[in-house]
Amino acid sequence: MSAKAITEASGKDILNRHLNTHGAGAATCRFATVNATTDWSKLSIDQPWLLTTPLVVKPDQLIKRRGKLGLIGVKKNFEQVKQWIGERLNKDQKIGNAVGKLRNFIIEPFVPHTDAEEMYVCIYSHRAADTILFYHQGGVDIGDVDAKAVKLDVPVNSKLSLADVKSKLLKEVKDAGTKERIAKFISALYTTFVDLYFTYLEINPLVVTADNLYILDLAAKLDSTADFICRPKWGEIDYPPPFGRDAYPEEAYIADLDAKSGASLKLTILNRNGRIWTMVAGGGASVIYSDTICDLGGASELANYGEYSGAPSEQQTYEYAKTILNLMTSSPKHPLGKVLITGGGIANFTNVAATFQGECWVFSFPYLIMPIDLNVICFAGIITALREFQPKLAEHNVSIFVRRAGPNYQEGLRRMRDFGSTLGIPLHVFGPETHMTAICGMALGKRPIPQAASVEFSTANFLLPGGQQAQADLKAASEAGEALGSGKSLSPTAAKPIKLPPISADEGDSSASVGGAHRNGSSLNRKFFSNTTKAIVWGMQQRAVQSMLDFDFICRRDEPSVVAMVYPFTGDHKQKYYWGHKEILIPVYKKMSDAIHKHKEVDVMVNFASMRSAYESTLEVLEFPQIRTVAIIAEGIPENMTRKLIIEADKKGVAIIGPATVGGVKPGCFKIGNTGGMLDNILHSKLYRPGSVAYVSRSGGMSNELNNIISKATDGVIEGIAIGGDRYPGSTFMDHILRYQADPETKLIVLLGEVGGTEEYDVCAALKDGRITKPLVAWCIGTCASMFTSEVQFGHAGSCANSDRETATAKNKGLREAGAYVPDSFDTLGELIHHVYGELVKTGRVVPKEEVPPPTVPMDYSWARELGLIRKPASFMTSICDERGQELIYAGMPISEVLSKDVGIGGVISLLWFQRCLPSYVCKFFEMCLMVTADHGPAVSGAHNTIVCARAGKDLVSSVVSGLLTIGDRFGGALDGSARQFSEAYDTNLHPMEFVNKMRKEGKLILGIGHRVKSINNPDVRVKIIKEFVLENFPACPLLKYALEVEKITTNKKPNLILNVDGVIATAFVDMLRNSGSFTSEEAQEYINVGAINSLFVLGRSIGFIGHYMDQKRLKQGLYRHPWDDISYVIPEQYN
Repeated sequence: MSAKAITEASGKDILNRHLNTHGAGAATCRFATVNATTDWSKLSIDQPWLLTTPLVVKPDQLIKRRGKLGLIGVKKNFEQVKQWIGERLNKDQKIGNAVGKLRNFIIEPFVPHTDAEEMYVCIYSHRAADTILFYHQGGVDIGDVDAKAVKLDVPVNSKLSLADVKSKLLKEVKDAGTKERIAKFISALYTTFVDLYFTYLEINPLVVTADNLYILDLAAKLDSTADFICRPKWGEIDYPPPFGRDAYPEEAYIADLDAKSGASLKLTILNRNGRIWTMVAGGGASVIYSDTICDLGGASELANYGEYSGAPSEQQTYEYAKTILNLMTSSPKHPLGKVLITGGGIANFTNVAATFQGECWVFSFPYLIMPIDLNVICFAGIITALREFQPKLAEHNVSIFVRRAGPNYQEGLRRMRDFGSTLGIPLHVFGPETHMTAICGMALGKRPIPQAASVEFSTANFLLPGGQQAQADLKAASEAGEALGSGKSLSPTAAKPIKLPPISADEGDSSASVGGAHRNGSSLNRKFFSNTTKAIVWGMQQRAVQSMLDFDFICRRDEPSVVAMVYPFTGDHKQKYYWGHKEILIPVYKKMSDAIHKHKEVDVMVNFASMRSAYESTLEVLEFPQIRTVAIIAEGIPENMTRKLIIEADKKGVAIIGPATVGGVKPGCFKIGNTGGMLDNILHSKLYRPGSVAYVSRSGGMSNELNNIISKATDGVIEGIAIGGDRYPGSTFMDHILRYQADPETKLIVLLGEVGGTEEYDVCAALKDGRITKPLVAWCIGTCASMFTSEVQFGHAGSCANSDRETATAKNKGLREAGAYVPDSFDTLGELIHHVYGELVKTGRVVPKEEVPPPTVPMDYSWARELGLIRKPASFMTSICDERGQELIYAGMPISEVLSKDVGIGGVISLLWFQRCLPSYVCKFFEMCLMVTADHGPAVSGAHNTIVCARAGKDLVSSVVSGLLTIGDRFGGALDGSARQFSEAYDTNLHPMEFVNKMRKEGKLILGIGHRVKSINNPDVRVKIIKEFVLENFPACPLLKYALEVEKITTNKKPNLILNVDGVIATAFVDMLRNSGSFTSEEAQEYINVGAINSLFVLGRSIGFIGHYMDQKRLKQGLYRHPWDDISYVIPEQYN
C-alpha cells in the first residue's frame, strides 16, 4: 500500500517542523503521547505544561469521529487525565463492527474558543488533481462535509494562488483580516502537503481565534513509497494498523523483513485462532484466494492475509514460512483441524520441478513487477520450515493444499507428492488442470478432493524439435475449440446454470460509438502493437529481452521487436542474443537520445528502471515524439511522480502502461518484457497467434492466469494488458476497453478489476450510454474486504476501499446492472467466459480458425539442463566450499557456525585444506606457524622483491606475487622437500647417522637443516617455540624427534647446521598428519606428495609481504636502483 495512515501525533510532529516554514502562521501543536509503558512522573517533568494547563485527552488509533463516540475528555487536569486513560487503557472498545483495545492516547492543551471559531479543512489527492475542502463551520457536528464544503481542485503540477483560495474557498469568511490569515494557512498547508508527499490531510476543527490558528484534531496519510525522498523530513514513521486489528509482533517482524528486502513480504493477522491459513504468491492471487475462502463461508475462520513475491531470499522465505507455521501451531487446536492453502497463478518462467526438488523449493511470483532478472529462486527455507514444524502440524491436524502450474510442472508435482508422503500429514497437490481457487473449496469441505487429477500435456515438450507431442496437443486443442463452437461446457459440472441475454449477430460499426469521452480525444484510441512494432528496453534486462525475441520468433515476425537497449551505467556496446537458431547483436547505448536518433522506427519503450529512476527516465523519453507507448515495470514509484508522468503523457498523446506492471501482450505480434512467462506457458496459452478475446487487468500475475483461462474457454487472447497495481495507473481500464471496442478483430472483452478506486464505474457508464456494445465479462476481486471487521490493505497499492462505492461487491453489482456479464465468483469466471464465447460462435460472430503449429525454438542449454533433458560433465569440481545456498558453507560447515564456534584461522584452514575439523591443538599449531613465518625482515629475497616492485609503482597483487615467486628450495619452500627427506629416512629405518652419511655421499643438502645466521649457540626462538608446543601437545611426534637427533649430528660438524623453521614445521606437520587420528596413512602421504606443507609458509609469508608493500607506500619510497659499488662488474677487457 502506498497511502498509509499515520497517528495524529506523527502528523502534528511533521507539521510542527515544516508548516510554518511556508508562512502558515499557526500555533505549534503541543502534545504528549501515552501508552501502557508511560512513566507519568517522567512525563510531567518532560512536559511541565501538563500540570498547569487544562487538558484534552483522546485515543490516537486511527479512530474516526471520536467526539461522537464519547472518546474525548475535555478540560481535565493532569490527575483526571490519568484516571480517564486508566479507565480505558487496554479495555475493549467496539466501533462499528470492529472491536479493539485502546492502547495509545494523545494529550493536548485545551484551547478556549467558540463554535464560530471552528472551521474545517481537508486536502486529498486523486488522479488528476488535489482537492481542497473548506467549510466555515467545523467540529463534531459538521455532518455531511462532502455536501457542505466548498471544493477547489488544484491540478497536478500546478501552483495554488492566494486569490483562488480567497475567492473560491473563503466566500463565507467575511472578516478581511481573518480571510487573509486563513488563506495563507491553507496555502502553506497545501505546499506542505505536496512537498512532504501527503495523500490525505484533514483538520477538524481548525480553530481561528483573534490572535492565532490552532490545529485541534488531525487525520493524515502519507505516500509511503516516497520514503526514499522524504525520510529526512518525515523522520522515523510508524504506520499503525486500523482500529480493531492489533499490531502483532509477527506482523512487525515481516514488515521489517519487507523493508530490508527488494521483495514483497506482507502479513496481516485477521484471526489468530482461525483454522484457515494461507501462503500465496502474488498480490492479485492473494486477494482472489481470500475472496474465495470468504465466498465459501470461511470469513470468520480466515486467520491471515498475506503474500510473498519479488524474489525473497531463501532465508527470508524460511522466516516468512516459519512465522506463519508458528502462528498456526501456537494457537488453540481446532476440532475440525486446520488447513494451509499454498497457491498462486501460473508461474511466469520458473521451473516448477525445481520448486519441489530435494531440499529446495522454487516459488514463482504471478504478480511479477520487480525490475529484476529472475530465473529459479531457491526456497529451501519453506520445506525446511515445514519439516521443522512437522510434529506440531500433525498435532494440530493440519492439512495442506497446493496448486502450482508452469513449466515442467508435472515433474514438480510428482516430487511434491513424494515429499508429502514423508511429511505424515495430508498434503494435496494440483496443477493447472485444476482451477486456481478450487483448492479452497476442497480445503473447506465444499468440494470433493479428486483422488487422481487429470494431467495435461507437458508444456516443456513444445520446445523440442523432435519426439514431442506438439501435434497431438494441437489436435486436442482444435477439438476443444470445436467443443466450444458447439456450445459444450468446458467444465463437466457447472456450479449452477448461467443465464445470458441474447447476443445480436451484428452490432454494426463498433468504432462509430466511441466518442470524445476518451481522454486525449482519440490519441489512445489506436492499436498499441503490431507485428512490426519496434521497442527500446531501458535497463540491462537480458532475460526479458531474450524472452521478447523468442516470442517474436514463434509469432513468425520478420524482425526482432527489440532494436536497442539503454543503460547509462556502461559505455556504448553490443549484447548478444538469440533469434531462433542464430545469434544476433543488439546495441546498448549510454544515452537515450542516441538510441532514439539511431532507431527512428521505434515507438515503444519498455522501462525497467528502478522506482528511484523510473520517473526521470520516463520524463526523458517523453521528449521524443516518435515514442507513442511506454511500459513502466517498477513498483513503488511515489504517487506524485506517477501523476506528473500521466499529465505529461496526456499532453503528448503517449500511452503509459504501468507502473507496477508485468506489461502486456499482443498475441502473434509483440509482448512486453516478461509478460506471459516462458515459452512453455506462451505456447500452452496459445499466445503465439491471435484469438478473439481482449482483456484488461490490474494484476500482472493474474493476467497470466487469464491467458490460461481464456485459452481453455475460447479461441484465445487477441490482446491483454495489465495496467498495474498502483493507485494511479498510467492508463485506465476505459482507455483499453475503448480500444478493444474500436478493434473489429476483438469480439469479447474481459475486465478483471479489484477493490479500491472508481474506474470500474466509468465502464458502467460506457455500457449504459452505448460506448461499449461488445459483450463484456467482468469481475472485481476483493469481495472479501466487506467481510472483515477492520480495514485490510491487499497486495496492490490501489486495492483499498475508501468508501462503500469502492468495494468490489458494489462494483460487481454496478457492472451487472449496467449490462456486463458478471459471475458469482472468480471460481466461475472461466465458465462464464466460455458460455458467452459459445453464444458468439453460435451467432456467427466468431468463427474458430484451424490451429497452425508454431515454429520450434531451440531450448537454452541452462533450461534444458534444468529440465533434466541433457547432461554435461562439469568443467570444475569442488569439495571444499559451496556459496549457492542460504549461506556460505566451508566443507559442510555453515559460515555462521564457523564464526559462532570461534574455530579461528586454524579451523578455517582445517576445513578448506583438509575438509574436516581437526583437533584444537592442530588448529593452534597452524596459527603458530603462520605467526612465526609471517616475516623475517626486508633482506630475504621474497621481501626484497616485494619492496622493489612496490617502489616501482606496482600494485599490491603484483608486488606480493613477485615475492611469492622466489619461494622454493632455497628460500622458504623447503618444507615439502624436508618432509619427504626425513620421512623416507625414518620410514626406511635409517639411523640418523646413516641418513646424514647417505645425504653427504649423494652430494645432497639436508633440507630443513642449516641457517645463515642462527646456530646452536644462537638458537632460533621461532624453532624453540614450535618445538616445545609440539612436544607438549601432539599425541606423538616421532619424526620431529628423529630430526632433532639428526640436528645433534650436524651441529657437531658445524654449529649453524641446526634444525631450522622449515625443518621443524615440516616434521611436525608430518607427525600431525600421521598421528592426530584424523587421516589415514594414505591420506597423510597424499598431502605430503601434493605439497600441502609448503602452504603454511606461503600463507604466512604473504602476510609479511603485504606488510612490506604497505610500509613502502606509507614511507613514500621512490624507485629503487641498486648502487654501483655493490655490483662487481666482470667485463672482458677486449672484444674477442
